[in-house]
Amino acid sequence: MYWYHKETKHSYYSVRSNPNQMDWALQPSTYKNYPNGFEKFELDSENEWHSVIYHTASISTKKYYPTGTHRFLRVNPSAGALYPNELYFQARGIEGFEDGLYHYEVETNRAVLLYRLKKGEGIEPYMGYETAMKGLLFLVSAVYYRSSWKYKNRAFRYCLLDAGHMLGSLEHASLLNDKQLSVVYDIKRRQLNSMFGFAEREFFLSGASLAVPLTEEVKALNFDLMYVEASGTFEQNEYMEIAYRQTSHLLEKKAERQSPHFDYEKLRFKESILKRRSQRGFEGYAITKVEYQRIMEAITAPILSDCDEDIELFVVLNRVHHMPLGLYHNGELLKNEDLSQRAGYLCLEQYSLGTQGAMTFFLLSSAKNYQALYQKAGIMGQRLYAVTSYLDIGCSGIGAYYDDEVNAFVEQEGMVLYALAIGR
Repeated sequence: MYWYHKETKHSYYSVRSNPNQMDWALQPSTYKNYPNGFEKFELDSENEWHSVIYHTASISTKKYYPTGTHRFLRVNPSAGALYPNELYFQARGIEGFEDGLYHYEVETNRAVLLYRLKKGEGIEPYMGYETAMKGLLFLVSAVYYRSSWKYKNRAFRYCLLDAGHMLGSLEHASLLNDKQLSVVYDIKRRQLNSMFGFAEREFFLSGASLAVPLTEEVKALNFDLMYVEASGTFEQNEYMEIAYRQTSHLLEKKAERQSPHFDYEKLRFKESILKRRSQRGFEGYAITKVEYQRIMEAITAPILSDCDEDIELFVVLNRVHHMPLGLYHNGELLKNEDLSQRAGYLCLEQYSLGTQGAMTFFLLSSAKNYQALYQKAGIMGQRLYAVTSYLDIGCSGIGAYYDDEVNAFVEQEGMVLYALAIGR
């Protein structure tokens, strides 16, 4: 997928010669609501299965602006607070849900029943399972115009990163309820998109399993859902659609079967999930070496999935007590010098983040499975949000950076996937 990545790079010249102009009259809606003819059930946070969904994608706060306007923010972060991703799930054999397919209606915190399962059918075959699965099976989609309205051709990157953040939120919500999530990238996208009536304005990116296998066989269900507008306004973007189609088939995938281990006190972790915010700037305070080690343990823990891609982790340390300044690669010090100004410049000159923060991450890779790769970067980013929020440290995901200059800085040719700054 190098052609798409190459064509959507930022540079010092490009951001000045092609400034982003937005048509505010066409700003898309960030909510998808099925008609009231569908049965809808309000989620009960006391139910462990409902709690998983609530702590993955719900509204967590209302942010007010000096203009008198406001915006609802969610548990899961999103570039520009545009929230291009939607969450669907199948429930089977669990308390609080009829066996069926559902959509999570964020605006009202309700589960919308889209289809009641008949005996012996389900979405399992579309996710590579041969028998029925007891629990929850998730599907994450992207309503791409929500993001391309602002970020144009580069928006496919954000749709994938934000989907990864949602998968990471699912991982943490599962952890709250003592369950283990496994990510499934190898899903039958074309068939699922057709059945769910997406009409090329929405498409599935990945799945996840919070379920255990049963002995009974299951056949692939087949139904036709009505098309439901998910963005209000729409403008086709051929770059996005071609990039999606050309990256929808996995190549030479390898699974990660090792489970991650996280040491979070449950009540405090739940509170930190709900209070998570993206920092817009730091004040230049340092973090401790123990906090640094805790952060590194979280981001490098294995991710259970059917397609695990290698990601190179570069970190610029600006302010960590008892740690040398400089650039690190996978924990090894490469350059021992003050690189804080350079880190801020590379992050599209966001010096209040890359320079004033305690540390700045750059994630790179040359792997082939673009959708799985980018979503893994998003999961890693969500782990940073979770651990820093738990430690009362700030975090900011940065999807915009000078791609080629980051490559030159770290002296590696891989695709630059994500940058994140951490600090106080």
